[in-house]
Amino acid sequence: MNGPLSGFRIIELAGIGPGPYAGQIFADMGADVICVEKPGSSLIAGIGTQSVDRRGKKSIVIDLRKPEGAKVLLKLVESADAIFEGNRPGVAERLGVGPDDCFKVNPKLVYGRMTGWGQIGPWANMAGHDINYISITGALQAMGYSDRPPAPPINFLGDYGGGTMNLVTGILAAMLRAQKSGKGEVVDAAIIDGVSSMMGIVYSMDSQNLWRTDRQSNLLDGGTPFYRCYRTKDERFIAVGCLEPQFYAIMITLLGIDVDDFGNQYDFSKWPSQHEKLEKIFLSKTQETWSEIFDGTDACITPVLDYKEAQRHKQMIARGGLKEHEGMVHPRTIPAFESRPDEPEFEIVKKATHTIEIMEAAGFSRNEIDALLASNTVTKLEP
Repeated sequence: MNGPLSGFRIIELAGIGPGPYAGQIFADMGADVICVEKPGSSLIAGIGTQSVDRRGKKSIVIDLRKPEGAKVLLKLVESADAIFEGNRPGVAERLGVGPDDCFKVNPKLVYGRMTGWGQIGPWANMAGHDINYISITGALQAMGYSDRPPAPPINFLGDYGGGTMNLVTGILAAMLRAQKSGKGEVVDAAIIDGVSSMMGIVYSMDSQNLWRTDRQSNLLDGGTPFYRCYRTKDERFIAVGCLEPQFYAIMITLLGIDVDDFGNQYDFSKWPSQHEKLEKIFLSKTQETWSEIFDGTDACITPVLDYKEAQRHKQMIARGGLKEHEGMVHPRTIPAFESRPDEPEFEIVKKATHTIEIMEAAGFSRNEIDALLASNTVTKLEP
């Protein structure tokens, strides 16, 4: 796949969540991503191997629990620009494929480490998932309605926002440095660090007494009448986000609201009554009707669509945002590059598809490959 990372080789030690998505992004950008997978079943959390985050990669199965398996991986590391893993701290070292082991064969290597809690601290070796990581950062407490438990934002905020983007940015920065200095780097990407980084706006507003710890009582958490979702006549929802006064004025005009009676935008004492009035107004028409009324305006009011409806929205279609490929919908590659105006072709890699190809390219002889296959140190795709 062509792209700005064409010519770079990145090794992904297969895991779940933020790691595979990072590998997808690298592959989408044109990198040669080699996914090193474990022997046995690949069914994880009900997802299996038919997953968008497997696109554009190559797959090799290596049993890293065997000493010969570690040697195979280190041979691949010799020609790699980066490698990343998502094990608990110390696991890679015990397998003989930790940073020091890899730097011995490739001092220029970038070694990425993806964890929830980070490499140090009292919880470093404790299990966890997205909901746990965002719970201690203050982010989860801020989400949802005030009279209900906090609402988990799927795994977008922790795994992908705080994890994947943290890891990808770190690896790319370290690769740039390595290109100039010839020196490798360890990238410690912890989800709690990434989420805390994104919480900067909350800390900034808090320092100015503009944010409260109470859920649904702030500017961006549904606490205002002009930044929240409203139910429509057909039991759908419309998203209102007119923060700026000029956009707010457009909403007021198109809704036919009397400003003198309604009150000013930032008159906090009026917010409860404004909530009620807007709830009644939006309940008077269907989502489709409201969408037509606000379409093309700067009122910042849009329909709340489900993921299937999103495929049919005209803006998503114009961007080529979602396309079906071999029975599965794929989001477009991100970001869009001017040098690559057309979406690249890709396929969902099957486990162990490239085992032989990868080992031959790394310099293993046919006899060495056969011996490693016979000992089940590596596995090839069976016809």
